[in-house]
Amino acid sequence: MGKPLLADFGISISELKKNPSAAIRAADGAPVAILNRNTPEAYLVPAEAWEKIMDALDDMVLADIVRSRAGEKGIKVNIDDL
Repeated sequence: MGKPLLADFGISISELKKNPSAAIRAADGAPVAILNRNTPEAYLVPAEAWEKIMDALDDMVLADIVRSRAGEKGIKVNIDDL
């Protein structure tokens, strides 16, 4: 059993070498699976999609920090003392 294809578009390595820009344009902003003998070897992710992925991962990390600190008690401070 081969690896699952996690993209709607796929292109062989040899086709990618011939014209990488065409592969990116054809996918219209979606990730492209780079195939070797019909098995995904890598994924080509457009910059905009990668930025969204990284933002989502950052949000997940921040949410974990918030959850881990949710039980902490605050320290009462008088603003005049600062």
